[in-house]
Amino acid sequence: MRSLDIGATGMLAQQMNVDVISNNIANMTTTGFKRQRVDFKDLVYQNLARPGAQSSDVGTILPSGLQLGLGVKINATYRINEQGPIQITDNPLDLALTGNGFFQITLPNGETAYTRSGVLQVNQDGEIVTSQGYQLEPNIVIPQDAMAVQINESGEVFAQISGQTALSNLGQIQLANFVNPTGLEAIGDNLLKETEASGTPTTGNPGDENFGKVRQGALENSNVNIVDEITHLITAQRAYEMNSNVISTSDQMLQTITQIR
Repeated sequence: MRSLDIGATGMLAQQMNVDVISNNIANMTTTGFKRQRVDFKDLVYQNLARPGAQSSDVGTILPSGLQLGLGVKINATYRINEQGPIQITDNPLDLALTGNGFFQITLPNGETAYTRSGVLQVNQDGEIVTSQGYQLEPNIVIPQDAMAVQINESGEVFAQISGQTALSNLGQIQLANFVNPTGLEAIGDNLLKETEASGTPTTGNPGDENFGKVRQGALENSNVNIVDEITHLITAQRAYEMNSNVISTSDQMLQTITQIR
């Protein structure tokens, strides 16, 4: 009885769907988080009578045939990279991106990771780093005698130095962009890594063509819409229950067969 296996594939697929939805809900307050969606696909079909096959010796053909589907599976999970809402924090080292692009972060092993989270701090050497202590790329150092830090929309970092009238230019924040940002690999800690699917990064200054702008004293919140997620969660739960009912019905049919004397 195929329906037992088909119902099982539906339950497994919806179980993974709930896993993805629960991760979205868990990260509804994670800075720069982008929600994910599940892509389902139907499994192979069993052709009991192939469409277009001849149905008689005079050349008549089957207009539709007889195909039986064998269930469903998860094809992929993809990241939806729409802009998240901007939250004003008034912290001078909180940076929000409005538009395309990613901050570049240097990992301890020398590799470059990418993030939409602009929660930045200063380490013991005055370097601008993430909350994990990873350096912003290009590396920018804030002097110890800096009284204030200003970052404009173009990513230029200025410092007001004690005893100086003019602002001191400390460096330029550069962003990275990808042909297919959905293909980036999430590695945790709000970081993403380049893959063959994402393509190689293109770097540029904030405000350049195809690059967003930097907003100081603000953060980009998660783009998770809790109402949508709860709706999707209820839909997944109902789909799981219906597939469970398919298995229960198939079991009852098998019991009926076994009771025939």
